[in-house]
Amino acid sequence: MNLRPHKSRSLDINLTPLIDVVFLMLIFFMVSTTFDRDTEIKLELPEASQVEQEPSEEVQIRITIDARGNFYVDDEQLINSQFDTLKRTLEKKIKDLPKLPPLAILADAQTPHHAVMTAMDAASQVGLVNMSFPARQRQP
Repeated sequence: MNLRPHKSRSLDINLTPLIDVVFLMLIFFMVSTTFDRDTEIKLELPEASQVEQEPSEEVQIRITIDARGNFYVDDEQLINSQFDTLKRTLEKKIKDLPKLPPLAILADAQTPHHAVMTAMDAASQVGLVNMSFPARQRQP
């Protein structure tokens, strides 16, 4: 008869094989994953065509931006190039109209990018979502 007390052995779980399996699965999924090009942003940049379009009789608001970033709404220069000033001017223009007119943004080739983005943001916040960017035909 064995009357000596039994030493209790601590049970250890070896995590090394589990970590190896997790890393192998990670590598497998990274290598086997394919990315679709359908998730990219699709842009259709405007092109200048050789055919001149007849001007429409519909009321249109024009925002002109010069090379220094100054805004002109329907050929009237704004007192500054701040977002709020442009937004208030556009709100006044569309206040009495029965439906929202299309918007044309005419920007100089040297216009800062942020000025065009400011114009687009102000227009979308007042509800003008039908925007166009007229281009001039290149001279040969």
